[in-house]
Amino acid sequence: MESKQFDVVIVGGGIIGSSIAYYLAKENRKVAILEADKIGGKSTSAAAGMLGAHSEYKEFKHLYPFARSSQLLYKQLYEEIRELTAIDFEKRNGGLLKLVYSENEKKELESILSLSSVEWLDNKEARKRVPQLSKEVMGAAYLQEDVHITPLIACNSLSKGAQLFGAEIYEYTRVLAVSKTGMEYSIKTAQGTFLAKNVVIASGVWSNYFFQQLGLSHEIIPVKGECVAAINEGAPLRYAVFHDQFYIVPRNNNELIIGATKKWNDWSENPSLDGLEEVIQKAKKMIPEVGEMKWTRAWAGLRPQTYDGHPYIGEHPEMKGLYFATGHQRNGILLAPATGKMIRDLIIGTPVEKEWLDAFKVERNIFAYGGGK
Repeated sequence: MESKQFDVVIVGGGIIGSSIAYYLAKENRKVAILEADKIGGKSTSAAAGMLGAHSEYKEFKHLYPFARSSQLLYKQLYEEIRELTAIDFEKRNGGLLKLVYSENEKKELESILSLSSVEWLDNKEARKRVPQLSKEVMGAAYLQEDVHITPLIACNSLSKGAQLFGAEIYEYTRVLAVSKTGMEYSIKTAQGTFLAKNVVIASGVWSNYFFQQLGLSHEIIPVKGECVAAINEGAPLRYAVFHDQFYIVPRNNNELIIGATKKWNDWSENPSLDGLEEVIQKAKKMIPEVGEMKWTRAWAGLRPQTYDGHPYIGEHPEMKGLYFATGHQRNGILLAPATGKMIRDLIIGTPVEKEWLDAFKVERNIFAYGGGK
């Protein structure tokens, strides 16, 4: 095909890439998404979709403010996208109960419980909200704003919104090489070459290929997460429940999403029986009747982990106009709007919070935060 010219080419069509495309297309930039599979077909579709700004973060200096800003952006984005595309990405209110089984666990939640948007529930109150809870639960932090969405629908609605603002989407278009000639980039694919003033790499764990090709020694480690779904034919679960990185999230169709393991440096995208057994046992500790529910499906996704747990969101230290938006670990869904907005601002020249620029910059080294994780 003849080379096509764009202001911005985004490599990766998960929820991060789709969010970036949406925010840039709204600013009348000529945008293309190049996706090796289908939009949202990898880690995005594997995610449960919790917007867990409070449940996920213990580090309140950089990550929590960024995550909280993204969580708040979803409120605006939900209505905006629904009006624009007529797609409802199923934002469920109700919030999340972060379960506690001991006084020590409650003590670990002191910083979260100090927030005005978080409420402590004792055993009686927690079981009033979720009657199915195990009697072993001592209580719970009620995170009323940690709601959840259906990630694949949200991703598709963002990419659809971007298209309505003029973006072009190319599925099953694997990028083979990115190179710079003069003031523009050449993006080579099996389907032909694209030209762009700016390129954004938003390819999750598969960003390693581009780090190496573009002269960076960075490495994203895959953290495999295995999940199972079951049909809840009993009383509806009104809140998501969470404990020790495991969760049960209700969908609108009475399906429960149950996850997830954390298997370091495992590149397999298939769930294992051991992993699924671990997930089910953890779920039964939260809600015992899970063990009697009808199994529907199981899957795995690869979370992109950086050495320090912070994503890379910023410009290549030596190649102007080349950006990375990757390494969001288990919070790509939550952080998608803030990441999309930050990359947009960097490209169009709008000011960005200096603390976020420093915390997420591509050129930070292993000594910046006192070592790896």
